[in-house]
Amino acid sequence: MDYLISAFLFILTPWPLFLMVLGVSAGVFVGSIPGLTGTMLIALCLPLTFYMTPETAIILLISIYIGAISGGLITATLLKMPGTEAAIMTTLDGYPMASNGQPGRALGLGIGASLVGGVISWVALVLLAEPLSIWATRFTPFDYFSLIVMALVLIAVISQGSMIKGLIAALIGALLALPGIDPSSGTPRLTLGLLELNGGIDPIPMFIGLFAFATVLSDMLDKDSGTKGVEPSTAGLLMSCKDYLKHGTNLIRSSFIGTWIGLLPGVGAVIGSMVAYAVTKSASKTPERFGKGAEEGIVASEAANNATIGGAMIPLVALGLPGSLNNVLLLAALLIHSIQPGPLLFVNNPELVYTLMAAVLAANIVMYGVMVLSVRWVSKINHIPRSVLFPIIIVSCVIGGFAYNNSVFDVWALIAFGVVGFFMDKAGYPKGPMAISFILIPLAEQKLRTGLQITGGSWSPLYSDPLTVTMLLIALVMLFFPYFGAVKRKFAKK
Repeated sequence: MDYLISAFLFILTPWPLFLMVLGVSAGVFVGSIPGLTGTMLIALCLPLTFYMTPETAIILLISIYIGAISGGLITATLLKMPGTEAAIMTTLDGYPMASNGQPGRALGLGIGASLVGGVISWVALVLLAEPLSIWATRFTPFDYFSLIVMALVLIAVISQGSMIKGLIAALIGALLALPGIDPSSGTPRLTLGLLELNGGIDPIPMFIGLFAFATVLSDMLDKDSGTKGVEPSTAGLLMSCKDYLKHGTNLIRSSFIGTWIGLLPGVGAVIGSMVAYAVTKSASKTPERFGKGAEEGIVASEAANNATIGGAMIPLVALGLPGSLNNVLLLAALLIHSIQPGPLLFVNNPELVYTLMAAVLAANIVMYGVMVLSVRWVSKINHIPRSVLFPIIIVSCVIGGFAYNNSVFDVWALIAFGVVGFFMDKAGYPKGPMAISFILIPLAEQKLRTGLQITGGSWSPLYSDPLTVTMLLIALVMLFFPYFGAVKRKFAKK
């Protein structure tokens, strides 16, 4: 508790507080522009964190993360264009309510629900992260290896689109993690004779290329939407105590759903909001109103998608496993500072852990204030000409890729990964499994090698240790579960 209080006091000092307000505002700004994402902005800001302390870096990135997830509801409500994928379900009821003369009410419900979802998931983060990390310290290297395998299979199977494409993307990420110095022999491995690859592929230009440069390439070819927007209004923008009581059950239920789904590696805010929306609709006495401006639909979607943020932080802090794509970039930022999240983080870097926890709560509160005060102006962002916006982003990508190592090779790598990301988007291959496996495969290799050294080269724990076997079996079941469903449907038709 002392560490947590100290963390809040640190955040309230001028520089961290400035970074938090800046991060949330930038996140809301980018999150409200359809086609641009918080992931893109975090990737662009990764090179900047090299010049910060780990605490201030994590404050900035978490603030961007929370601001971007929340900002998507503005254009989803007023323009019927979700600024982020997480706000897709908000569009179903937010835009109809705004079109019916209640834009302020629709925005107010979304902003208030986002705050509640963030606070409830923060409570779960504080209560569960440390006990889970203590339990994880009992893991053997083989247990940790099997946990990573299970996480990678889950990410690939539940990623958007084809499961096969998710597995292929994860495999590509694993292959990209292999070049560099072999940890056993100390000799270069798969470097193609390039000295720049002796240290492996740098995650900074890779992520900027995949998530920022590729996004711009894709959006440059898309046509502007002709959807007629709704002018924002401040009437009803603040939820009253009566509103919180009226939607209390929905807020708590959807927040718990979002937190639980956030715990699952790679699932993300989109699935969280969809599940919460479906559960709320099935529990409603008037399900026919959903899709026509139902208040419960807005509340469920926004409470759940914000709650996934705190939920996704739990496996990141306690196990070193990123629970979402944005958490991959948070993990990369920590690795830049030679900090490895996982079971020993509470022992080795307790100040950083509690700064992260305090930042999640404080950023949600700042987000609420920024959204309420700026919603009228933020709604105009989508009118910025792409001819102005995209060149700025491209220049930022190139500068960010070069500045980290002052290397022209990194710029070419960034462009190459941007092209790869563009074609992955067009072909329907998810980039999430690729990025997450790129980060996790070196850790899996390290744990497996350590385990083999302990056992003198014996692989027996992989099929004799109960916990290891259980997690590998779960991974196997998840891998073939979609085929079981397909076979069942085939027999049902017959």
